[in-house]
Amino acid sequence: MKIKIKETAKKKKNYSLYKLAKILNLPQQTIYSWAKGRTQPSYLNLDKLCDVLDCKIEDILEAEPVQSKLF
Repeated sequence: MKIKIKETAKKKKNYSLYKLAKILNLPQQTIYSWAKGRTQPSYLNLDKLCDVLDCKIEDILEAEPVQSKLF
């Protein structure tokens, strides 16, 4: 799954990742790791994120296309 935190935060609330981290009371590095795809938020944090940004989970998560295997 691709996480569109930066885009959604900017679009919905005009928040930077720094401001989002402060509002969620989480380390900046955590939010940046989510945005870069290094880690993913827990379900609890994903729920908090949606509450703060006033959005749905679908607005933040984006399914990546399935790659077909060559045989």
